[in-house]
Amino acid sequence: MTESKTKRSPLGQNRENLRQHNLSVVLRLLHEHGSVPRSHLTSVTGLNRSTISDLVGELVDLGLAIESEGLIGGSVGRPSLLVHPSKAVVAFSVNPAIDAITVGVVSFEGEVLNRVRYKTQLRPDPQTAASIAAKIIADLREEMDDNTLIAGIGTAVPGQIRVKDGVVRLASHLEWVEAPFGTMLRQFTGLPVWVDNDATNACVAERLYGAGRGYSNAVFLFASSGGIGGGIVAEDRLLRGAAGYAGELGHIQISASREEDYSGFAGTLEALVKRDDLLYAFHLDTATDEELDVLIAKATTSRVVKILNSQIDNLGRAIGVLATIFNPQTVILSGFLKSLFNFNQERLLTSVRQSSMPSVNEGLLIKTGELGTSAALIGAAELAFQSVLDNPAGAELTINHR
Repeated sequence: MTESKTKRSPLGQNRENLRQHNLSVVLRLLHEHGSVPRSHLTSVTGLNRSTISDLVGELVDLGLAIESEGLIGGSVGRPSLLVHPSKAVVAFSVNPAIDAITVGVVSFEGEVLNRVRYKTQLRPDPQTAASIAAKIIADLREEMDDNTLIAGIGTAVPGQIRVKDGVVRLASHLEWVEAPFGTMLRQFTGLPVWVDNDATNACVAERLYGAGRGYSNAVFLFASSGGIGGGIVAEDRLLRGAAGYAGELGHIQISASREEDYSGFAGTLEALVKRDDLLYAFHLDTATDEELDVLIAKATTSRVVKILNSQIDNLGRAIGVLATIFNPQTVILSGFLKSLFNFNQERLLTSVRQSSMPSVNEGLLIKTGELGTSAALIGAAELAFQSVLDNPAGAELTINHR
């Protein structure tokens, strides 16, 4: 299982004993950038045209890439050969929450092709969540073409994950403790399974395909029904910590308040910026991020506006603290945090300025995520795709048969 997703150098080598490395380099470029001209692969990797031709041919034979002719940038003349990631390669994503199990099918280009959200009446235990997800996956496989290549299943769980064996150490909101969720899901489906934190997965997705693309130093804050988490990218590396639990940014203390978060810590970002408080304010038991976003944007009553402004002030304090510690180029907000930012941007930015050192605010950009509710699903799929990217020729893909 992959414990860290770091930015790798696109430079290849012309030595035959590094052929697998070169295959990986080329495939990663296709995976992250989509259609790429052969000539661009040559210039970016430093490999000669003959070597690129051989590598692309092997990726095509493996079913991981396809070639076509096309014009580049509207140019005229002889079409250039374009190389694309194969549309036949997919991964499943599973995101358990307190009120629903969401399963997605994600393409090798990072696009959510299909998604099913199964609402649950009660908070699902690990085995129930795995059973529901497995049934949805079986149904989705019935709809997929024969010979689709399945990389596996990636899961996004709101909690602390021991990624090496897929054990959920603690998911407070779900009330899961030491749950071998990866093993359960693998037994139900027969597919390889990887498990990681939902916020970490969303961070990876935004970094590859969304608002974090192009930034070497960034802070990600992701809010879901399970609380607030995030990720830190420093000098192009995703910080994971000694045991892989880094990124629990919702637990930073920003107040002397006795209000507790889902893990029992008082005065934290997660304690003072709660999705449940917003649902209560709008007289709702559950809501999707999209539904909540509409309600927040239209909020006018003094009681609701007071709650929103309080959460915005506390979110700004947390961002200010994180900006002072990590000095990022950008802070990216996802989930309902995006809605808070859009409700009153100036109030949030004022709170950030008041809570951080002036020097770290120079050039600091506060942004909202671009992938919405797809971020965690896309990031989870990356867990399954890593084995393909690391070893294209040796990856064990499951051929779909209905």
